[in-house]
Amino acid sequence: MTDVHGGTQLRCLVTGASGYIGGRLVPALLDTGFRVRALARTPRKLRDHPWADRVEVVEGDVRDAASVRAAMRDVDVAYYLVHALGSGPDFEERDRQAARIFGEQARAAGVGRIVYLGGLTPAGVPERELSPHLRSRAEVGRILLDSGVPTAALRAAVVIGSGSASFEILRHLTERLPVMVTPSWVRTSIQPIAVRDVVRYLVGCAGLPPEVNRTFDIGGPDVMTYRDMMRRYAEVAGLPRRVILPVPVLTPGLSSLWIGLVTPVPPSIARPLAESLRHEVVCRERDIAEYVPDPPGGPIAFEEALRLALQRIKEARVDTRWSSAAVPGAPSDPLPTDPDWAGGSLRIDERERTVPVAPEALWRVIEGIGGENGWYSFPLAWAVRGWLDRIVGGVGLRRGRRDAQRLRVGDSLDFWRVEEIVPGELLRLRAEMRLPGLAWLELSVDRDEQGMTVYRQRALFHPHGLLGHAYWWSVWPFHSVVFGGMARNITAAAHAVPPRRAT
Repeated sequence: MTDVHGGTQLRCLVTGASGYIGGRLVPALLDTGFRVRALARTPRKLRDHPWADRVEVVEGDVRDAASVRAAMRDVDVAYYLVHALGSGPDFEERDRQAARIFGEQARAAGVGRIVYLGGLTPAGVPERELSPHLRSRAEVGRILLDSGVPTAALRAAVVIGSGSASFEILRHLTERLPVMVTPSWVRTSIQPIAVRDVVRYLVGCAGLPPEVNRTFDIGGPDVMTYRDMMRRYAEVAGLPRRVILPVPVLTPGLSSLWIGLVTPVPPSIARPLAESLRHEVVCRERDIAEYVPDPPGGPIAFEEALRLALQRIKEARVDTRWSSAAVPGAPSDPLPTDPDWAGGSLRIDERERTVPVAPEALWRVIEGIGGENGWYSFPLAWAVRGWLDRIVGGVGLRRGRRDAQRLRVGDSLDFWRVEEIVPGELLRLRAEMRLPGLAWLELSVDRDEQGMTVYRQRALFHPHGLLGHAYWWSVWPFHSVVFGGMARNITAAAHAVPPRRAT
């Protein structure tokens, strides 16, 4: 089999396949005819993607040279789509270390090309004055370019697509605030780009000539201010004209808190995006078009990118979201199978109810939990817990769901993440809120000896230290209200589920 460039079928290694861009790049590479290998720290997070059975998934970490070396074997093109942003004050060093390992192992394995997606940096601004986020992305690009492997380092500003962090910030700010007091950076010139064009460029870079080793600025056809972006969004979405009042007093830190207050994107992610907009981010060249020609009609215009994103949301066809990747610093420990794990300090709240409905009806309620459907008990308590989590820098409740009806392993679900799902039987969620310990919530469907449908629910908590134990006992009095109410209301909701129509 040959690829689109007339050679043998290329094998592409994709890092960050569980993330927003990587999760869209993989099927695009497959559709082009390439073979794909995905490097993932947690391979099961890719299990439920529609393309999973067409991809070779290998376990590893970009900061582990041995696993990267194994993943690079027989690879033609290696995509670097990961970063350590938000993983702590040393994230720049972590990014630096990972990029060096990736470049070294690619060179040792004889990889023909590296493709990297970084951030568009402003012209004429010394690197020391850039935000830590942009400075690190630029440094990673230089490390890969100097690796000895031909590298294409793409640099983009704001990416517009259903589920992107930039789009979610724009959407929620514009929809929720008809009158806005905004930071001065809303007057900064920006060149946004549609996510479809980003993916198109990434795929196209697989076929670059071997002598090409450089950065490429990529952007859409429109240059505008963020204020223009909000006003154009209002027009496309059919909203009244927004009143936008820029003020000079909102620092990037305050801006990120403001964004975190209004949108689902937490301050830890909003801050680097806000800091990146302090300076003009406009493409200085369009040389990429010489190698990856524009499609008929040219790159996607800003308004069209908005319409496509909104249509995807309306049709519940959001393939990946900004929250697809794991929250930096969030626990990733799987639920222990040994009941004596960690010295037996696993606290459990268990509930069980027999319900006279079909198992399928109960499962539809379980799989639809969270997001706009809520958590079936004491909404005020859940809202308060979400706000408290936001106050201490957590993700809060407002991440919602990627899909209103279906879940897959790795999906974010408010302040939980889907750790395991067995359709019709089990949903296990791992907490990503700020806690002095690790927590899980299990919801399952079973049958008893009489053939009746049984709903089972377990809340599990592994406390860390004295603070963790104190936390468990402080919330224990509310369990009967929160978890008991959840069991009652979920089973009650199952009675109201209409039967599926035969197809």
